[in-house]
Amino acid sequence: MRSLPSPVPEVVGPSPAVDSEITWLLHRAAQRMRGATGEVAERHGLTLRDYIVLSALDKTPGLTQGELGKSLALDKTTLMSQLDRLERRGLVVRHNDSRDRRLRIPVITEDGEAIRATVAAACAAVEAAALSSFGQDQVQALRRMLFAIIGDAEDRGSCL
Repeated sequence: MRSLPSPVPEVVGPSPAVDSEITWLLHRAAQRMRGATGEVAERHGLTLRDYIVLSALDKTPGLTQGELGKSLALDKTTLMSQLDRLERRGLVVRHNDSRDRRLRIPVITEDGEAIRATVAAACAAVEAAALSSFGQDQVQALRRMLFAIIGDAEDRGSCL
């Protein structure tokens, strides 16, 4: 008799425990959230990186490509490829910077904002489901702790 596949994927390799290093726990939590929100973005025709770039353009308009790359910790080549793809899809346009014509400013388009907002709402639902066993005060405490860990230092590398 054939057995049905388990609905829970088998864990391969080491699993974190509640007393694991915080870095390990943060890494695994980020993996889980990145996977879940990445699936949401893909259902709407975006990669997770597409969604994050669009969100950065929405939250901090007016950044030059270089400033955007720094804020996302993406190297120039990766960012240019990303912006090229988004521009071909009509989700982003690039304008010359009026202060320095050598610089370009990527801007989210109306279509880009519409898809970003749709994915943002779907990702918010995924996050809410992931945090549903916690009280609102615990979620706010987690946000404050993560914000404190992030700080305002420049990141040295991308996790996108």
